[in-house]
Amino acid sequence: MSILATMSILAAVAVPHPPLIFPEVGAGKEQAIQRTIDSYREAMKFVASFEPDTIILTTPHSELYGDYFHISGGSGADGNFQKFGAPQVKIHADYDSEFVNELEKLCTERNFACGTKGELDPQLDHASIVPLRFLNEVWPKYKVVRIGLSGQSLLKHYQMGQMIREVSDKLGRRAVFVASGDLSHKLTIDGPYGFAFEGPVFDKRITKALDSGDFADLMEFKPEFLKAAAECGHRSFVIMAGALDGKAVESKLLSYEGPFGVGYGVAQFKVGADDEERLFGEKYTQKRQEEITARRKKEDSLVQWARRCVETFVKTGKPIEFPIDLPAELMQTKAGVFVTLKENGELRGCIGTFEATKENIAQEIWHNAISACSKDPRFSPVRPDELDDIVYSVDVLTTPKPVKDVAALNPKVDGIIVQSGAKRGLLLPDIEGVDTLDQQISIAKQKGGIAPDEEVQLFYFQVKRHH
Repeated sequence: MSILATMSILAAVAVPHPPLIFPEVGAGKEQAIQRTIDSYREAMKFVASFEPDTIILTTPHSELYGDYFHISGGSGADGNFQKFGAPQVKIHADYDSEFVNELEKLCTERNFACGTKGELDPQLDHASIVPLRFLNEVWPKYKVVRIGLSGQSLLKHYQMGQMIREVSDKLGRRAVFVASGDLSHKLTIDGPYGFAFEGPVFDKRITKALDSGDFADLMEFKPEFLKAAAECGHRSFVIMAGALDGKAVESKLLSYEGPFGVGYGVAQFKVGADDEERLFGEKYTQKRQEEITARRKKEDSLVQWARRCVETFVKTGKPIEFPIDLPAELMQTKAGVFVTLKENGELRGCIGTFEATKENIAQEIWHNAISACSKDPRFSPVRPDELDDIVYSVDVLTTPKPVKDVAALNPKVDGIIVQSGAKRGLLLPDIEGVDTLDQQISIAKQKGGIAPDEEVQLFYFQVKRHH
């Protein structure tokens, strides 16, 4: 028996999904990405050579939730390009229901946020239609497992891929993984999304990783960099990498183009035997744990206390019992305090008090930390599996004072409070993207429910930020 005959996921491809790749939409513009079209057909002939009975398809344009991976359920779905002016471009896909059921069952057993719930639009999205239409030209005998992305960490996406492979192994499927995703959308000034320095940097780095099969590098992209690059398919590729965890691969970048300001890359991967050097998930987890340990060693007493409050509440559902062994700076000082939680570079919760409302800073942090992780109306409560990714900061506010000279205020140093009657809004200083006092006042008014043209009293304060 050959090695391939014993495997479940036999190969993978990473492909883009521009609707204009088809003449019915492109109306001639598709000729500008002829290399992509040719590579697409080559990649799908590669897929067909394995005669797969299941195509595992990840798409950025299916249902997308911040804390949940959606798997398309049911027996199948249809899709067309009506919204792109070409309703005649249509396709039907039968779903591998047994695979979907097993994957959802495994996710439930692992307490992993993934399943078939929450489907708002059952139709196939364009990121699914494009690769499947190319595949149908050479191999129509397959069923699909269609999986969306989420707002969770790259590690969660990698683990999603590992569970997909586990199910494929269990069921003995002849499967090929199709990771649908464009690259940066900010490659040129005249492109539809403009230009960002990070755009071409991202595309160069991601195409190098795909060409070399260096999936370890896929995990090292910082969230803020990915956001600035306006990428589309990175998390799709990470799920694919997780599905190939611990396997040797023969990788090849077939083409890369970006004439319309959006990057299109086509790559293929032939799966080989087990390779312990490619256990990227295990290596990344170990590295991340070392980083978490190092970060926590740098926390001062205020941040350590905030983290203890959050972790205890999230894990047990009950507030931590108030200790008597806290440092004097927490027990003997009163002040307003804001506790901020960030996850993967994004805000995850922030609750604070303008002025002291408790007997000391320790109690102020205790109350606001629990509220930040469980009562911030902008977010769902923090889950236990998120705790390792949470980064804390504690801002201790000086007593607010009336503004006497507006010109003397500095948004990077001074926070502001706007007040109109009983309505008040506050904005901390040194907020990313807030560079002027007008911006500060405008945002603070919004937070306080105050109309833009409403007269307000202004107060300022400063903070000592603890990380």
